[in-house]
Amino acid sequence: MAEAHQAVGFRPSLTSDGAEVELSAPVLQEIYLSGLRSWKRHLSRFWNDFLTGVFPASPLSWLFLFSAIQLAWFLQLDPSLGLMEKIKELLPDWGGQHHGLRGVLAAALFASCLWGALIFTLHVALRLLLSYHGWLLEPHGAMSSPTKTWLYLESVRPILSDEDFDWTAVLAQEFLRLQASLLQWYLRLKSWWASNYVSDWWEEFVYLRSRNPLMVNSNYYMMDFLYVTPTPLQAARAGNAVHALLLYRHRLNRQEIPPTLLMGMRPLCSAQYEKIFNTTRIPGVQKDYIRHLHDSQHVAVFHRGRFFRMGTHSRNSLLSPRALEQQFQRILDDPSPACPHEEHLAALTAAPRGTWAQVRTSLKTQAAEALEAVEGAAFFVSLDAEPAGLTREDPAASLDAYAHALLAGRGHDRWFDKSFTLIVFSNGKLGLSVEHSWADCPISGHMWEFTLATECFQLGYSTDGHCKGHPDPTLPQPQRLQWDLPDQIHSSISLALRGAKILSENVDCHVVPFSLFGKSFIRRCHLSSDSFIQIALQLAHFRDRGQFCLTYESAMTRLFLEGRTETVRSCTREACNFVRAMEDKEKTVHSEQWQLSTSQIPVQQMHLFDVHNYPDYVSSGGGFGPADDHGYGVSYIFMGDGMITFHISSKKSSTKTDSHRLGQHIEDALLDVASLFQAGQHFKRRFRGSGKENSRHRCGFLSRQTGASKASMTSTDF
Repeated sequence: MAEAHQAVGFRPSLTSDGAEVELSAPVLQEIYLSGLRSWKRHLSRFWNDFLTGVFPASPLSWLFLFSAIQLAWFLQLDPSLGLMEKIKELLPDWGGQHHGLRGVLAAALFASCLWGALIFTLHVALRLLLSYHGWLLEPHGAMSSPTKTWLYLESVRPILSDEDFDWTAVLAQEFLRLQASLLQWYLRLKSWWASNYVSDWWEEFVYLRSRNPLMVNSNYYMMDFLYVTPTPLQAARAGNAVHALLLYRHRLNRQEIPPTLLMGMRPLCSAQYEKIFNTTRIPGVQKDYIRHLHDSQHVAVFHRGRFFRMGTHSRNSLLSPRALEQQFQRILDDPSPACPHEEHLAALTAAPRGTWAQVRTSLKTQAAEALEAVEGAAFFVSLDAEPAGLTREDPAASLDAYAHALLAGRGHDRWFDKSFTLIVFSNGKLGLSVEHSWADCPISGHMWEFTLATECFQLGYSTDGHCKGHPDPTLPQPQRLQWDLPDQIHSSISLALRGAKILSENVDCHVVPFSLFGKSFIRRCHLSSDSFIQIALQLAHFRDRGQFCLTYESAMTRLFLEGRTETVRSCTREACNFVRAMEDKEKTVHSEQWQLSTSQIPVQQMHLFDVHNYPDYVSSGGGFGPADDHGYGVSYIFMGDGMITFHISSKKSSTKTDSHRLGQHIEDALLDVASLFQAGQHFKRRFRGSGKENSRHRCGFLSRQTGASKASMTSTDF
């Protein structure tokens, strides 16, 4: 993804004669500013929690406690052990007729103090409980700096020659001796002052400082149901989807969405959810910044080169799905043409960030109202004029075109700066294009699962395909946005469009729905499903390129406050040995870039879908662009227990990559690895009790068995 793409451009500057690092005033200033940003976020969250009644706790809990104290007092019981009498003595004496009022006030004050003490104790206990992470390291114990250095060297060993590895080991030892201790001290200092010692720097240096176009390089996409479309009416699907999204926002604002739990008990940090809606990435000359609004009651809509501002609320209440459908239909029926250059205006958001920042300055002066309507919207909606999705006539090509339309579109029909764009195709198919800097894929994935389940199963559609309910003819027409574009912007739009088309046409997308087996078979092999896929990807990539490469797999760090992602380097020495055994070949290999960037899309809310009765109503996941010009981007999702869908991307300009070829290698590798474990059952019976067999011979035996067993395998074998 974007973090892997940025890592491609990074080259270490350390040399073996590097000097010791000295205290740096700019670094200390960055730590200070990070702390300020952290405390501002804490204050903002505190105020929002107070306004929504979440902090310090629900007012109903105070009322319950006060009522219980009053009831005990009425029954001549004193739960305060005399404290309320002391409080009454301290209150002013307003005369005998107000004696009862003094008692009520004393009870209210005691209830408030007890309520606050209980809540404070609960918060402190919960914070101490959730801040404990020792259980993560218990099997392995504490990890020293030399151990961490060894782990780094272990991760690069499979892709370096002996000479290059020796040189890297020297650099690593020099880094450990000269720089590591001070840099570690910087991070520890920041951890005392800020809520997370890395996440805000990660957001800034990995995302916001990147000057590359967002399209393909940073954004990613999410797909609709693969095999079904609930309604063919574009406006109806848009109405239900927008209503479901705004229901999710309402629940989010009320903090009614339960946190994702690890192993059913350990909550993950939910801080990234704050910026799902009402958020725009604003371009800057040197770096971008994220603008987030507290609320927005409209969406920006793009259709046939025209922009509209469409209200989503009436008298502070959310419009019904049928009313939203009516408004979208009004936009679809609007015959007015696009103004000159308006049709391709959004191509500027696909331009290099510095270029777009300079043009936006002029645009903000000449068309401030229209620009604010787009950037201040809850999200962006694109009503595409073409159909998309799986077709019976050419299923493979139609899926590939669907993925490409979501990732890049036509280069000028998505506002890539918005936190996400909801894409509604003419045949009712849906999709998302998501900007990456504000949060990671599991966050938008959680929202998308809720949206698909709600708009299809809860809101539903009438028999004629329309949203349920009645239209509202009193609603005003959606507002057509007027762009007063100065002449100097015209050439910038043309250049941006040309660059966006080149970038879009250079991306080769391929979707592989693999249905011979899925997660249930892998579990029966007593294996991690993710590890199984990663080893199959290593085998497929080796067959495709004939060498190993530095491999990126994203891993979340949301067990920690404000955590985002880290890197799993899945091309290990053991993985390479496995691949060589499967291929019965020996290679010397070398690579420095993330030529294989991978990510699993988790299904987080399976309770929203009935995969047994409605197996076609499951999300088909999404994908992202390649991190390197000569590499692949591969995402995958386990759809129920019997299917895995892969989303593969590469650059057409590269003579070394081909998404379709890799897709075929992945399918073959999955079957080969699965066959390995089928043959492994025979192997266990044959060699049981002998515990000293050589692992290389063991792998060689299983590899030889694979060729024979693979040919006879069918889906029923799994």
